[in-house]
Amino acid sequence: MALAYEKYLQEILIDESTLQKRVIELGQQISDDYAAFDDLLLICVLKGGVMFLTDLMRHIDTPHEIDFLAISSYGKGVRESSGNVRIEMDLSVQVRDRHILIVEDIIDSGNTLRFVMDMLEARKPASLKLCTLLDKASRRTVPIPVDYTGFQIEDKFVFGYGLDLDDKFRNLPFIGVVSLDALKHE
Repeated sequence: MALAYEKYLQEILIDESTLQKRVIELGQQISDDYAAFDDLLLICVLKGGVMFLTDLMRHIDTPHEIDFLAISSYGKGVRESSGNVRIEMDLSVQVRDRHILIVEDIIDSGNTLRFVMDMLEARKPASLKLCTLLDKASRRTVPIPVDYTGFQIEDKFVFGYGLDLDDKFRNLPFIGVVSLDALKHE
C-alpha cells in the first residue's frame, strides 16, 4: 500500500542523510561564529522551521535559548503568499541587546522575512542574523541578507522536513518536490 504522501511526491530533492549532514555543518559553523557569546537566542519561525530548529540546536555548542514567532502570509490551501504579513504569535522574551539568529525553513520572495527582520531590528538586538534551510534565491523580490544557508534550490514546490503540503507531511525526513499534476487532479 502506498503511503499518503507518495501520490504527491514527484521526486526526493534532498534525502535524509544529506539533510542531516548539512544541519551538523551549520551547527558547527554557528557554534564557531558565536563561541564568544553566551546570550544567543534562536528564533524559530513557526510552523515550518520547527524540525530544522530542533535538529540544528542539537549541534550548536554555544549556550543558547530558543523562542518562537508565528507569522502568516498564507491562507489555508493557498500556495502563494498573500503579501499581507501578520503576527499570529509574538516572542515571549526580550531581544534588546541579545544576539539573535532567526531559524527559517525556506526563503522565497523574502517579503515575510523582511517583515520579521524589520520588526526585530526595531527592538534593538545586539546582532541579527538569518539561518535558512532552503533558499529559493531566484524568487527573491526584496533583498534579504542570508548568513547561513542549508541548500540553494530551484523554484520548485517542496514539502517535508517541516514544510507542509496543505498543513500535512511536515514529519517527512526528507525534502520532496510536489507533483503539480497530482495537485491538479484534486
